[in-house]
Amino acid sequence: MSNESARPFDSIESAHEFVALLEESIEGAVLEVKDHIQTARTEQDQRRAEALTLAIYKMSQLSSYMHKSRRILNDLRTIRRLLFHERAKDPASSPDGV
Repeated sequence: MSNESARPFDSIESAHEFVALLEESIEGAVLEVKDHIQTARTEQDQRRAEALTLAIYKMSQLSSYMHKSRRILNDLRTIRRLLFHERAKDPASSPDGV
């Protein structure tokens, strides 16, 4: 387990898992900030409410990027599996076509 924590991105799977966890954390943070916006509006602190709204916008952008990154990592994982599967089917073939 110490090896995994020392090198958390050694595999596509571990990077995929990290990005998914980060996406979940962002969603939780958005919910918290929405609560803060309600408090700011209740206290009629318009400037704070606008700043928090901007923070939600930026976190939504980040969440979108994380979602796209997770899809890209999933695609890379699929491509890797296809490549290894093809190589396993035909181990006699060589890169020069002999």
